[in-house]
Amino acid sequence: MLAVKGLTKHFGGFAALTAVSFEVNDGEILGLIGPNGSGKTTAFNCISGALPCTAGSIRFRGEEIAGLTPDAICHRGIARTFQIPRPFRKLSILENVAVAAHFGAARRADAAEARRRAREILVTVGLPADGLASTALLGAAGLKKLELARALATGPRLLLADESLGGLDPTEMTTAAELLRRIRGELGVTIVWVEHIMATLMRVVDRVVVLDHGEKIAEGTPLDVAEDPRVVEAYLGERIVLT
Repeated sequence: MLAVKGLTKHFGGFAALTAVSFEVNDGEILGLIGPNGSGKTTAFNCISGALPCTAGSIRFRGEEIAGLTPDAICHRGIARTFQIPRPFRKLSILENVAVAAHFGAARRADAAEARRRAREILVTVGLPADGLASTALLGAAGLKKLELARALATGPRLLLADESLGGLDPTEMTTAAELLRRIRGELGVTIVWVEHIMATLMRVVDRVVVLDHGEKIAEGTPLDVAEDPRVVEAYLGERIVLT
């Protein structure tokens, strides 16, 4: 579904990404991990069009998308979440998601269709869909769900999920991880997931790509990556026991 080849991003003389290549298969959940500053979010920014890449190719479903604007990429079926949710505070929860459904989908929905789609997505993620609930009612877990709902409302084929577990307690983490599984299973959305909570991520993803200092240092199954000495040294610190 997605083929990233030789992705390079420079900020002046600093190389945030250097010749990073990986592929994402239709229907899988791919984990993208690495230490802070390793280039994970920069990769998401390049794939989603928020940043232009310095060099390399990004092909989505056979089409080169490097250089396209974020809205054009979104309309082709790639949505993303952000580490820090920033909802429209003057809009209700339903209106936040309806805006995404209206402007983010390839086919512009009218107001009624956008609200209908928003209600369906809010039920899926477990948020109020009555149209009156305010974003002020949401804690960390609720804001993460709203961020996810807004991305899903655009009707993506590929979801770039950036730290969906950040700031959540263990119970909320388990719920959020299960929600990503359901999104893949029930909505047929392929997922690339950036996350620092390794014990949870490794039990959900099908494959893992590891970045360090802007370069790919490992790729494989969760078990292979958890036991890779380079990954243990650069990031994990100790081997993760997967059960």
